[in-house]
Amino acid sequence: MSATVSPLAPTSYPDMPAIRGVRMATAAAGIKYKNRTDVLLMAFDRPAAVAGVFTKSKCPSAPVDFCRQNLSHGVARGVVVNSGNANAFTGVKGKAATELTAKSAAGALGCGENEIYLASTGVIGEPLDATKFAGVLGDMVKGATGDFWLEAAKAIMTTDTYPKVATRSAEIGGVKVTINGIAKGAGMIAPDMATMLSFVVTDADIAAPALQGLLSAGVEPTFNSITVDSDTSTSDTLMLFATGAASADGQKRIETADDAALAGFKLALGDLLKDLALQVVRDGEGARKMVEITVTGAES
Repeated sequence: MSATVSPLAPTSYPDMPAIRGVRMATAAAGIKYKNRTDVLLMAFDRPAAVAGVFTKSKCPSAPVDFCRQNLSHGVARGVVVNSGNANAFTGVKGKAATELTAKSAAGALGCGENEIYLASTGVIGEPLDATKFAGVLGDMVKGATGDFWLEAAKAIMTTDTYPKVATRSAEIGGVKVTINGIAKGAGMIAPDMATMLSFVVTDADIAAPALQGLLSAGVEPTFNSITVDSDTSTSDTLMLFATGAASADGQKRIETADDAALAGFKLALGDLLKDLALQVVRDGEGARKMVEITVTGAES
């Protein structure tokens, strides 16, 4: 976290409403930084549908490998994110750190390890001492709250100068649903994400395959179309979760991404992803200007 805030930083932050079905907590584990939070826990009250897109680097971090392995199950009960150490290029020790974190989180949440998702950001090549925060996950679950989005965004910052949050609402079949998201970036931002983490949650009731289709389409004109320094990272992670809480309001479950009822939701999701992506660009390391380029009539 930089002491000097980017001149392109927003002058205010949106009010981030609680999303039914998800609670969050942060902790200061001292992974690298002193006197600040560096661990985030997202706890889903009931199994949430999950989708994800990750780095295209041939040397992905241990948490990216872990998430890809679990994504096929399509269900999430918890997310653990740490800043200060990327757990990348850490070999066997890196895998052991993810296993310890997942086991501790699953125990605290009372779920399977295949329902846990992990992300790490920070220094590359140094072993991550997961014992620093694995032991506090139980207390974090007990203290988790739904109204904690800005603090959640702060906990995952590295060289970012400000937290990145966004919220949108839409209707599915006449039922209002909410979408909230957080992100972190700073350096190594190139097309196809880069050292970028983002977590988006909605209370809509959408099946995992449909959610994946929405995210894969939404990421192309947003996070996959930004650059700061043209370097690709090992840790890119963008995940979308649907708690399904809107079903209590009468929203019918969506099974496919091409369902006509998703028209408004697609627009809102795309707008939120672009908002977060541009916030990442505005906070690039040393950034003082932002340029947006529109190309028409050309083959890509």
